[in-house]
Amino acid sequence: MDQAEQLRILKAGRQASRSLARVITVTSGKGGVGKSNTSINLAIQFKKMGKKVIILDADFGLANIEIMFGAVPKYSLCDLIYQGKSITDIITWGPMEVGFISGGSGIAGMFNLSLDYLNYIIQNLAQLDSIADIIIVDTGAGIADAVLEFLVASGEILLVTTPEPTSITDSYSLLKALYHHPRFDQNATKVKLVANRVTKETEGQVLFNKLNAVVERYLKVPMTYLGYVPEDSQLSRSVMAQVPVSLQNPGARSTAAYERIAGRLLDKTESERQPKRGMAAFFTHIISGKR
Repeated sequence: MDQAEQLRILKAGRQASRSLARVITVTSGKGGVGKSNTSINLAIQFKKMGKKVIILDADFGLANIEIMFGAVPKYSLCDLIYQGKSITDIITWGPMEVGFISGGSGIAGMFNLSLDYLNYIIQNLAQLDSIADIIIVDTGAGIADAVLEFLVASGEILLVTTPEPTSITDSYSLLKALYHHPRFDQNATKVKLVANRVTKETEGQVLFNKLNAVVERYLKVPMTYLGYVPEDSQLSRSVMAQVPVSLQNPGARSTAAYERIAGRLLDKTESERQPKRGMAAFFTHIISGKR
């Protein structure tokens, strides 16, 4: 029995005896399209709807989540892996008690650890399922290997795209790389699009229709349209103030849009269609594919 198979057995045993968090991975084909803003504001909206939420900042090159939250984490995932910190030690609590974890460069180093130590790490990460109802994984942008590993492990992907031609093209390139990945399971993964920075509702629908038509034709896997976030000066001001727009301006058009999208994600029918995997399954999938 190889190490990957042993990891899967350990994961199955843990899942049988505990509740699982819903893991939502937010990504984009290129940087600067509002991916991290989407992660943060959806987290705030989920919290307003009574859910416990943690964001894992897996964009290792940047620290967008902590900058937008206006809070500097004391520890990161690296400290859990290499310094013996507990999972509760590395959670920083931001506005409305939304937690976030800085990924640092920790995950890359996990691939070289022993099976026993990996089991210890995954057991710690699995504790997030008892701390949060929803875990949002904010990935880097583009088709880097690290990004694709997160997406392949996720059962629920939110793709943030704008009407800019480069954003649409890069989103398709990301989906093409994902769908052609040897470990991608199209039956276990749902891709849901958020149209960001559109001038009106119809522009968001047109954006989705355009990209989805190409995806259906060449990749044979249709997407789901979650909705749009309008171009909004209030959102830009909130970024400068390092306060999520959902908190700084509850009456903003962008705030209302994030509320609608969060409501659709939490709709009973949508939730039932989206099985919960939990963090043990998420990280076991990433690690087993590299061993």
